[in-house]
Amino acid sequence: MRTEWQELLEAVIAQIEELRGQGVTCVNVSPETLEALVVARPLASLRDEKPQPAAPESRSIPLHEPQGGARSPSSPDSPATRDSRSRQDSHPPRGGVPGPEAHDPNMEHQFTSPPALEQGAKSTALAALREQAMTCQKCPHLARSRKSVVFGVGDINAALMFVGEAPGADEDAQGEPFVGAAGQLLTRMIGAMGFTRETVYIANILKCRPDTPGQASGNRKPTSDEMRTCLPYLLAQIELIQPKVIVALGATALEGLLGLTESIGRLRGRFQVFRGVPVMPTYHPSYLLRSEARSVKRLVWEDMLQVLEKLNVPITEKQRSYFLRGA
Repeated sequence: MRTEWQELLEAVIAQIEELRGQGVTCVNVSPETLEALVVARPLASLRDEKPQPAAPESRSIPLHEPQGGARSPSSPDSPATRDSRSRQDSHPPRGGVPGPEAHDPNMEHQFTSPPALEQGAKSTALAALREQAMTCQKCPHLARSRKSVVFGVGDINAALMFVGEAPGADEDAQGEPFVGAAGQLLTRMIGAMGFTRETVYIANILKCRPDTPGQASGNRKPTSDEMRTCLPYLLAQIELIQPKVIVALGATALEGLLGLTESIGRLRGRFQVFRGVPVMPTYHPSYLLRSEARSVKRLVWEDMLQVLEKLNVPITEKQRSYFLRGA
């Protein structure tokens, strides 16, 4: 059943699309109008396929990237410059799982995260969410074949969140994400960044291992329907944890979050935006295990250096030299 809030949001979006078609680049919104649009709402229901975004935060809403004009002063390689370039270079999704804002990354500033919960309330909400996930039967074929529901692990106040695609055999057996060979590599990478598994948060698009009927071993990519069905759990995790940066590990994770189906080789290294949170796409650790090339590891590390810059974490010269020739 559609709510009054949904109808209002659809009307606003329709008006914005009409203005964009007329060449309007920005609309000014009065504080009174913004206040009228703000609607208090609880955590998005897990029954919803597409939880609604939060209320607008900006008084000046950009409708598309202006052509030309003054730029804020920044060095060519500064995070601000890269963010601007990544928005200009973003491409619309081509199929896959539609992310709530993937259709127009330049409208990201209309949305803001809800107020942070107090520690006790956050822990309680996340525990309740975990309990719901543990008994989920939305995908009967996955519920029948799984050994564990792999919910997520780490600091519920983490500034940095890693998102993969789905559990593998090791994760299904232990009930924790990224514990196999690829997970051990991810743990080392997190350590090289100056964090630990306990100070970041790690989760997957899919909470159950994709079934492999007729196969004794191996994994398969989650289907679009599976990712779409399971996505509300991850959305709720992000809404509760409120990370400052998300790292999307591999093309499937990026597809699940933003609906982007282009090759990870083309998208990696350029920040995207998901519900106001910067997202850095990079290669999945399993790809690094298959490729021994130092140059590929360096590419991933350069992505992580950008993440550290985005988090305003100091970077040592030793960190900057990782995987460079002769280092």
